[in-house]
Amino acid sequence: MLITCLMAFLFICSNSYAEKREKFGEDPRHENAKRLSFKTSDENIKWKMVMPWSKGQLFYDMAVHFADSVRLASAGRLDIKPFSAGELVPDNQTFDAVSAGSVQMAHGSPLYWKGKNEAFVAFASVPFGLDAEGYNIWLYEKGGLELLQKLYAKFGIFALPAGQTGQEMGLFSNIKATKMSDFKGMRIRTPGWYMDIMNQLGASVSPLPGGEVYLALERGVIDAAEYSTPAINYPMGFDEITKYVIQPGVHQPAFQCDVIFNQKAYDALPQDLKWILDICAKETQLWSYNWINSLNAAAMTMFKKNVEIVKMDKETIIEFRKVTKTYLDSVKAKYPDVKEALDSQEQFIEEYSVWRDSRGGASPWPYETFIQGKTTE
Repeated sequence: MLITCLMAFLFICSNSYAEKREKFGEDPRHENAKRLSFKTSDENIKWKMVMPWSKGQLFYDMAVHFADSVRLASAGRLDIKPFSAGELVPDNQTFDAVSAGSVQMAHGSPLYWKGKNEAFVAFASVPFGLDAEGYNIWLYEKGGLELLQKLYAKFGIFALPAGQTGQEMGLFSNIKATKMSDFKGMRIRTPGWYMDIMNQLGASVSPLPGGEVYLALERGVIDAAEYSTPAINYPMGFDEITKYVIQPGVHQPAFQCDVIFNQKAYDALPQDLKWILDICAKETQLWSYNWINSLNAAAMTMFKKNVEIVKMDKETIIEFRKVTKTYLDSVKAKYPDVKEALDSQEQFIEEYSVWRDSRGGASPWPYETFIQGKTTE
């Protein structure tokens, strides 16, 4: 009897609490899923997927993973065949092939389409910008995906995020640069907006292709280079010919990839296959981050056998942040699409800072590290 009364009291209390405030948040997809208005198609469709990635790169594996997921989820009804860089079209023609409808789709990164529209860079990686967590929230919950799709629509393309590798490594170098003055005069390999920023700081920067970086470092053509995450860098062997890695990788706190579809080819798909593409893209986004970062930890352990991990001092990082802000403001002033994307990201960063600050101090460091005072990342 006592237990029955207690349960009734708790039920009344829970209902009373629920009446005080409305439910906080909702899944907007639920209504569509509840009113399912289409049937499973019986078409068998074959697509071709091109990319700027070469076989042997983990980026290529990410593209193949997406194609595999679609094949599995559709029971083979949508069969996507991946072609690595140069197999079907040259890597620098990936975007144009999809836009023109020569192929149905591609896997890549918005960063690679900078020449088409400067704003694409904002959806891939911004120096001192969004981290992987930030990109996921901004894209899926704060309007970022809608802005991305609006940008691609100008070229007859539909896009979905499909690959997040997280923060990249800093510079492999034989110069132990930790202060702002150390970078002046350095010959550096880095692409994108960070190239412009480093040039403004007095460095001499070139965006060498990945395949040329090792020889350039070995022969002293460049003094330092960054390329990607630890796991992606490790096979390239930069640690064999350099002494230091200058951390952190402020140039790319995250690196975002996507799948792009020719709009007409996408529109012609049955509705159930469109949903399979959407869900498989999200699955690839989740899997790639976990997979790459698990490999990153192992790669860093191996890197530390050959190179010294050097951290830029705090003052230098802050100064880099100031220079970056000035540069990004100038790009925003020149390109309206960049301004729209970066203003949206900066608004999200401001809103999210309340939670980011509040939760700080409980990073999962090893026990001995934590009790010695390292509580935040």
